[in-house]
Amino acid sequence: MKRASVPVDLFNPGQVFACFGLAEAAAQLLGEARGAFDWSDAGGQAWFHVLAPDKDPLAHVLDFLTQATVEVYTCDKELVAEQEIQTRFRRDETFPIARPNSPATLPAVASLDGRELWFQYWGDSTHRDNFKLWAGMAGMSGAKLLRNALDLISTPRPTTHDPFNQPSNQSGSFNLDWRRTYVPIDAGFSPNAHKSGMTTRGYPLVEILGAYGLAHARPRRHQSKLDYSYGVICSPDGDLLPLPLLRAALGVAPALPFPQRHFRITLDWPGKENQARCITSVAEETIR
Repeated sequence: MKRASVPVDLFNPGQVFACFGLAEAAAQLLGEARGAFDWSDAGGQAWFHVLAPDKDPLAHVLDFLTQATVEVYTCDKELVAEQEIQTRFRRDETFPIARPNSPATLPAVASLDGRELWFQYWGDSTHRDNFKLWAGMAGMSGAKLLRNALDLISTPRPTTHDPFNQPSNQSGSFNLDWRRTYVPIDAGFSPNAHKSGMTTRGYPLVEILGAYGLAHARPRRHQSKLDYSYGVICSPDGDLLPLPLLRAALGVAPALPFPQRHFRITLDWPGKENQARCITSVAEETIR
């Protein structure tokens, strides 16, 4: 078994979701994985540790993502993705999510040498909140946002020592990493209102892995679309934990027999209400 450790800001939901995505991708590509958060560092730096068979899970997942191609699947031949992304047909009875009603929510598949990672959280909302924060990204679908983010990490390839803190100019994202997002009325201006070609700096690897992590677990939504909580878990004896326990902790499951920390997310509307949302603050909650 090989182990990798990633520094993580627990107050950045996108980075936390990306940790889940890293573990889930390692399990899918390498056959098995375990993980846990660790906030015992006296200097205050939190870490996410992940364990997988045979190969370094972080390096292996990065190798896959930087070389993978993206396709879109549809169960309606009239519903296709953007022209530059190949669309494949799959029958209703084998489709991985409820029948989409928009090209924006068609599932995307990153593939390399016969191995696949499915990205579909944005359309998987039949029995749970889909936590889809992006909307109206110049008409871009989830698949196009994913493909663009994968292009950004292909050159240069993220390093393994601090992969979640490597920015790129990013014109659109899933809005999972709140370092890129903003509310124009609070920021005092909007780059979209300027004709100088201004773009914001984003964190594409966080967005990619965060999107994959959300396919397996979601933060807990409260009464409002602007109010969520998420949780992280560690093991007091240092052992890494099975992924189902990490998923339960993310959704703030009560009474897990392990140390946990819970965080409350506040969001706002950067534009019109009930369209895109962005994270504006994160605060730690007291566990009773």
